[in-house]
This record gives sequence, structure tokens and C-alpha cells, in this order.
Amino acid sequence: MAASVGPTVLLGARLPSSVMATLELAFNVVVADGPVSAEVIRRQAPNAQALMSMVTDTIDTSVLDAGGSLRIVANVGVGYNNVDVSAARARGISVTNTPDVLTDTTADFAWALTLALTRRISEGERLLRRGAWKGWAMDFLLGHDLRGRQMGIVGFGRIGQAVATRAESFGMVVVHAAGPSHPVGGDGAMPLDRLLATSDVVSLHVPLTADTRHLIDRRALARMKRTAYLVNTSRGPVVDEEALAWALRSRLLAGAALDVYEHEPAVYPDLMELENVLLAPHLGSGTVETRTAMAELAARNVAAVLSGQPPVTPVP
Repeated sequence: MAASVGPTVLLGARLPSSVMATLELAFNVVVADGPVSAEVIRRQAPNAQALMSMVTDTIDTSVLDAGGSLRIVANVGVGYNNVDVSAARARGISVTNTPDVLTDTTADFAWALTLALTRRISEGERLLRRGAWKGWAMDFLLGHDLRGRQMGIVGFGRIGQAVATRAESFGMVVVHAAGPSHPVGGDGAMPLDRLLATSDVVSLHVPLTADTRHLIDRRALARMKRTAYLVNTSRGPVVDEEALAWALRSRLLAGAALDVYEHEPAVYPDLMELENVLLAPHLGSGTVETRTAMAELAARNVAAVLSGQPPVTPVP
């Protein structure tokens, strides 16, 4: 049962029971009865001082204005493109995220997708389940080895670097797209166009911004090797899904694995019909341990700000 005293904290969804218990000791906890919106705040928690939002909640000016008492928006996720950060700051509201705690789990999943895609595991499972497997054959569902191939990482932050470490342990040559912190020529950094043209696997780990929306479009896909694979565990709109379907149908690349989508939970229909696409339902950080750690860190941010301390992990 939620506490009847203390500041009110609105949750975008129920959190792990251990985190709920900790929050309820100090705060009046209210769980939103739907995606967080201005109407939900006005109906359920008009005086909330903290909002713990999920990546599926759009925290725009209407939500921030409805939450006139808000002091913090603690996003339970490392990405925060769903929060209007500048509008929150203009209203004196802290915005936090949950970096670091999901790095290894997400990198593991990106690598799992890479292995499953290049070894055609999802194709094989679908074939077996529909009763079409006729037994072992020398040339049946052949995939590709990764040792000695090039992994191109687009977005060389914490997760991108963790994926690089895993790729190197499998004998891959790792390069990454150059950026402000990684100039061309240093530590395997190269221009994006060259990375796309030379890599055997391209793994995306950029945040969603105006510059990265549809970063992978028809032009980018046409630059890739016809034998290359694309893996996206960053944000859906980084990839133009219509362009990706076109490229796969046209055999401009060998395959793709997606964990995120432009219009989640919807998936571009043409992708659903293609065998050389592995589709996962946004599972990148989806382990019990990591989701609990994310919720715990978000709760620590709430406790810090509501006690007059600086947030633990403010967004940059």
C-alpha cells in the first residue's frame, strides 16, 4: 500500500517490488493508470513532485505544465529523447536518466542479435516450427563466420565500446564512426560513409536526436556491402524502416536485426514479411537484474532531488 505522507511520486509503470517498497517508505506513490499524459497527471497526481517516466512516456510541455509541482523527471532508461529536456530545465525541473547500469546487458543483447542474424538462427527456428525441416544438408541455411570481418560501430559511447570489446573477443576488426570525441584517424575512427562501405556488420548505438533521425536512410543503405548486416539496438527512428525494407528486398544488404522501431509497438509491415530480418520486442536491457538496477538508480535520483541534494545522474 502506498504511503499516506511525504511528497507524491508518480510512476509511469509499476517497478520491481523491492524498489516499490523503498519508495513507499518515504513517498506517496501513485502508479499511472496509462501512459503518462497531462490528463493522467491532473486526474491522478496533480501535486506530484517527482515523475518516474518510462521510455514509452512522452514528457512534453503539456505534461510539464500539468505537473506544476514537479521538481524532477527521472527517466527509467539511458535514452531520454522522450523528455523535452530544455522545457523541463526552463521550469526548474531536473531531468535524470540511468546510464552505466544497462551497458553490459544491452551490449550482450546487441551481440546476441549479431550472432543470431549472421548464423540465421531465427530463420531456422521459424522453418523448424512450421515443419519444413527435412534434415541435415551440406548447404542448408549457411550463415557467415565473423572472425576476421569488420564490425562498424555507429555511436561509440558506453554501449558501443562494450560491443566493441565483445567483437574483438570474437576476432573481429572494430572501427567506429568518427565524432567530436573521436576524430578521424584516431583509435579506429573513420567517416560514416567509409564505415558503411567497408563494414561487414554495422551496429547502431547513437541517441535519437535531430541529426540521427533517419541516419540510416536509402543513401546510407546503398553505401553498405551487399554481404553486410545491420543491427539496431539504439532507437527506432535512427533507421528509416521503409528504406530498410527496400534495401533488403533489393538485396543491397544481407540482413538486419532490430530491437527498436520507428513507431513502437508497430513494425513497418514489409519487414514482417522478410525472412532476412530478425525482429525483437525492445529487449535490450531486459533482464531482471538490469531493469531492477535501472529502477533503483531512478529512485535514488528522486530521493536526492526531493531531499534538496543534486541529482545522481543528471542528463548532460
